[in-house]
Amino acid sequence: MVGMNWFYSHGLIFPHLLLSGEALCQEYSLALDWGRGHVRAFAWHPQTPKFAVASHGDLVRVYAPNVGIVPLLKHKSQRNITDMAWKPYCSSLLAVACQDGVVLWQLDPMPLIGRPSSAHASLLSRRGHQPVTSVAWHPKGSLLASASPADSSMLIWNVSTEECVPLCRLAGGGVCLLRWSPDGAHLLAAAPQSLFRVWDTQFWRCDRWSTFQGRCQAACWSPDGAQLLCAFSNSPALYAVSFPKPLNPCLGDEEEDSAWIPHSSAGSGSGLPVVDLAEVTLSALSGHPGNIKVGGTVQNMAWDKHGERLAVSFRDHGQYVALFCTRTYPMLEVSPCGFISGPHGEHAQLLSFYNGFEGGSLLTVCWSNGVVSHVPLYYCPLSQEPTEKSFAASPFPLQRIIGSPLYSS
Repeated sequence: MVGMNWFYSHGLIFPHLLLSGEALCQEYSLALDWGRGHVRAFAWHPQTPKFAVASHGDLVRVYAPNVGIVPLLKHKSQRNITDMAWKPYCSSLLAVACQDGVVLWQLDPMPLIGRPSSAHASLLSRRGHQPVTSVAWHPKGSLLASASPADSSMLIWNVSTEECVPLCRLAGGGVCLLRWSPDGAHLLAAAPQSLFRVWDTQFWRCDRWSTFQGRCQAACWSPDGAQLLCAFSNSPALYAVSFPKPLNPCLGDEEEDSAWIPHSSAGSGSGLPVVDLAEVTLSALSGHPGNIKVGGTVQNMAWDKHGERLAVSFRDHGQYVALFCTRTYPMLEVSPCGFISGPHGEHAQLLSFYNGFEGGSLLTVCWSNGVVSHVPLYYCPLSQEPTEKSFAASPFPLQRIIGSPLYSS
């Protein structure tokens, strides 16, 4: 084990460990152009109509309706911000992932000053757990998970005591992305290498998936926690992993690698390609010179709380955000809906849905020039009584449809 740790620490097994802290932030942040874009992180509060925006200068601004003062959050340890998350069922606690760890801000719901002092902030840090590139709260707000691509341990924090429990797995070379399922039963932990794990949070055991498509670049859960959508750095496609039953507590500490099985007989926990996102060229509308290229490898994606709208942004063609209509019951269905375009020449940095929007979904898109767009998508969710239904989306049709396997078994 000592020899393995020496190879690990010197980057001989995982070359990304030779990168500087800032380079790790650039590589594993969800923002499209983290180094030069105006927005580095964005977070809607899951229950309260407020959101936080982190700018290039590592300043965090908090916006809320009917509040005249916009708090400006700045801390000496708040360098190279990569991610943010509000604590559920608590309107005032914001976790900011950055170079030195996780900065926790305790904010006044009705601020009277525009620049809260550093006394309102505390730093969660652990040696070797820098930089932190992803944070995720348990849906009930009881625990906070943090991840660093330079640390083989994912940390589970009790923020009230500022104590953590490390969950260590050497394979993969660290953890760069976390996503907690809405029911709290599973926690996705994606590694910088071509594998990811899904933890059973009742027994804290995990399943591991190895892929040939690169690392897990983006992921999101269905509202019931039964479906996990993943996108990989080297594959222009979306994959779905189903979790119809809890992970088996009788299995060993870590199960054998699960396989990607791209055919209809795939069982529980297998990965299926559900959307082919290969690059296509579309005819431009009047006023748009030349043709439009869309698709390719995914940069980011977001799924609304109803499980009926999915937004996807792309690494190489970030001018447009693709919209999909989705359904999770009785089986997962994904169909193209349209596109959203932003300011001319700008690219989508980050995506997020607001949970409190009535009459459909509200998508927020952060663009590379610092513009934050709120795009209402009006429709009647299937969980509600049928009413008049309309869609707000671009008229461009997606030309590559669903279910095309990317490789043969």
